[in-house]
Amino acid sequence: MSQRDTAIHLLAGGVAGTAGAVVTCPLEVVKTRLQSSRGVGGPNARPSPIRVTPSAAQVSNTGRSDMRPRVSLIQCIRHIVETEGPRALFKGLGPNLVGVAPSRAIYFCTYSRAKALANQHLQPDTPVVHLTAASAAGFVACTTTNPIWFVKTRLQLDGQTVTAAQCIKRIYAQSGILGFYKGISASYMGISETVVHFVLYEGVKARLMEASRRRAIANGDSSAHNPDRKQPKDFLEFMAAGAFSKTVASCIAYPHEVARTRLREEGNKYRSFWQTLHTVWIEEGHRGVYRGLGTQLVRQIPNTAIMMSTYEAVVYMLTAYFNSSFYDST
Repeated sequence: MSQRDTAIHLLAGGVAGTAGAVVTCPLEVVKTRLQSSRGVGGPNARPSPIRVTPSAAQVSNTGRSDMRPRVSLIQCIRHIVETEGPRALFKGLGPNLVGVAPSRAIYFCTYSRAKALANQHLQPDTPVVHLTAASAAGFVACTTTNPIWFVKTRLQLDGQTVTAAQCIKRIYAQSGILGFYKGISASYMGISETVVHFVLYEGVKARLMEASRRRAIANGDSSAHNPDRKQPKDFLEFMAAGAFSKTVASCIAYPHEVARTRLREEGNKYRSFWQTLHTVWIEEGHRGVYRGLGTQLVRQIPNTAIMMSTYEAVVYMLTAYFNSSFYDST
C-alpha cells in the first residue's frame, strides 16, 4: 500500500467516524447511562423522578428478586432532559469528536494495511485475512485511543457540568497516567466484536457486489465488467451490509461493553474484566450483563450504516480523483 493510499484511508476513516458520532451522540449518552450501575434504573442509581411500577417481582432461577424498574429509551431521554437539560444529550461529544476521527482513521488505515499484507502471505480476501486484519486494527486503535474514550465515558456519567479539562485533571490526580487506561482489558476483549463485524461485513459485501454485477451483466450494462466502478445503489448495499454485520457482532459480544463502562466508573468496586462481569451477573443477573443492548442496537445500526457507507464513498471518490489527476498530468 502506497503512502497515498494510506492517507486516503486515514481521511476516509476520520470523516466516516465523525459523521456517525454526531448523528448518534444522544443515543450514545443514553446507552452509557443504562450500562452504568449509577445510571437510570441501575443498582446504584441516583434518585430519579421516573415512576415505573413493575407488574410483579422478577425472580430468577437462583432465587434473586429483581424489583429494579425497566427504563425505556424514551424515559431515559426524558429524564436526562428534565434533570440536566437538552445539552446533556450531547455530553462527551467534544472528546467523542476529538477521539472518533483519529480512532476510526487509525482503525481503517491499520485494517487496510494489515489486509494488504495478509493478502500477500495468505489466500487473498478470505475470512482468515479479514479476521487477522480486524484483530490488528482493533488492538492498535484500542491502545492508542483508550484515554480519550475513558474521559468521554466519565463526562457522560457525570450528572454535573464538568468540562473535559476538569475531568482530565481529576482523573490524573486520583490515578495518574494509568488511570486513563482503566477498562482497557474490556476494550481488548471487545476486539472480538470488531472481528465478527468485519468478517461478516466483507463476506456480505462481496456477495452483494457479485449479485449486483450479475444483474448488470444480465441487463447488458457494459460497466459491470469494471469492478472498480461504483453506482449509488452500491453504497446503499454497503450500508445494509454494515448494519447487518454490526447487529450480529453487537449481540454476540455486548457484555464487554457493560464491563468496560463499569470499569470506567469512579470507585474500586469493579477491578478487572472477569471480576466485573461476575459481579454484575451475581447482583443483577443476565439482564444486567445485557443492560442497554436495545439502545446500543438502535444507535449502532444507523451509526455503522452511516460510517461504512461514508468510508467506502470517501475512499472511492478520493481514489477516483487521484487517478484522474494522475492521468491528466501524463
